[in-house]
Order: sequence, then structure tokens, then C-alpha cells
Amino acid sequence: MKITICKDPSEVGREASGLAASRLKEAIGRKGEARLVVSTGASQFETLASLLKEDIDWGRIEIFHLDEYMGLPADHQAAFRKYLRDRFVRRISCGKFHSIDTEEESTTLIQRLTNEIKEKPLDVGLIGIGENGHIAFNDPPADFDTTDSFKIVTLDERCRSQQVGEGWFSDPAEVPRKAISMTVWQIMQCISIISAVPFSIKAEAVCRTLGSETNNLIPATILKSHRDFNLFLDRESASSIIPVK
Repeated sequence: MKITICKDPSEVGREASGLAASRLKEAIGRKGEARLVVSTGASQFETLASLLKEDIDWGRIEIFHLDEYMGLPADHQAAFRKYLRDRFVRRISCGKFHSIDTEEESTTLIQRLTNEIKEKPLDVGLIGIGENGHIAFNDPPADFDTTDSFKIVTLDERCRSQQVGEGWFSDPAEVPRKAISMTVWQIMQCISIISAVPFSIKAEAVCRTLGSETNNLIPATILKSHRDFNLFLDRESASSIIPVK
């Protein structure tokens, strides 16, 4: 595990995207292609914006995303497909974007995504950490045992409140209770994991993640056991682990 503490979210984005670009280029150099997993949410704005500025041969890269609400139209402002297409995918010419299209029957969708993701290794995972310590939509207590790649999950109250706090919904009652999420096991198969976690509201989750043994009540703790886990914080998100200057 490597922890980098930056001065602000912009620096977090630049540092995280720079490492992601390096790892992707290494993969392309080794095998002529790469596979990238991307997160969404307000904490990822700077990282994705900075990644767009990197000199990367996007045509050689396949992109997966982590999760998507069930029952939410693809054009809803909170839909992660819309988020990624508007902020990232449409601004590059990637090899393929593997979308979690939840209009599709769920069993068929999960099987399709599983088949696609297992074709080749995942080189880089940009994995955020939620206010409740979740990774993707694997809320506590997360399933650490399954070796499925995707599953239907139930969102907890803290997770749903986070979506309201970030401005995607006006009330927790509007947030769907179900989602399809990449599993913890599948996330851990990424060759490199890069987590950009800025903002003071994430300080508690960061402190609990770094200060606790691996356990499914703080799902992000499992990232510490990954062979190439890189955590990027700003001074505010790191405020519970170091004095703020």
C-alpha cells in the first residue's frame, strides 16, 4: 500500500490520473491493449478530468464501470452511465465501453457483464471509497466470500444519504434501493488499484479504513491487502490521520 497526501482535490486528481496513465501505458506496451475500471461520484471529478489530459492511446483500452442503479433511466442525472458518457467516454475514442444497462433483464445482464469482464485481466481499477467505507456499491456488511463478478445489492441508508449530499437526488426516498455492482472479489482482481479519495466528508471513512483490520463492515479495508494499492488523499480527507497544517 502506498499513501500520497496532496494539498487539494485538484492535486489528488493529477497525481492519481498520472499513475493510472503510467500503468495503462505499461499494459499497452506489454500486450498492445489495456482494461480500465472507473468509478463515479463527486470524488472522481478531478481524476477523470485530469485523465482526459493524459497522452493515452484510448483506442487500445476497454472501459468498465463499477455499478449502476436498478430502475433508474439511463438519462437520469444520477445514472452512472450518463455520468461517465458525459464526463469521460464521449470525450475519448476508447476501444469499448462496457455499460451496465439495467434496463436489460438482470440475470441476462449479469451474465453478459461476467462474460465480458472475464475475457482478459483488468489492468487498472480507479476505485473510490464511500462515506460508509463501501467500494462500488458493496455496502457494509459487504460480501467478501462470493467469486461472482457482479451481483444485485441493497443500498444502505448512509450510502443513499451520500447520493443526496452530492446533489444527485433531492431526497433519500428518491434513491433506488437496489443496484448492480461489481463485487469485492472482482475489484481485487485488478492488477493495480488507484483510489482518489478527497474531501473532509471522507475523513472518517479514510481513518476507519486505515485504522481497522480487514472486515466487511468497513469494505475498503480489504484494499490494503492488494499487491498494488495506491491511495491518494487531500489534506482534508487525511485530517483524521495526520494534523492539518
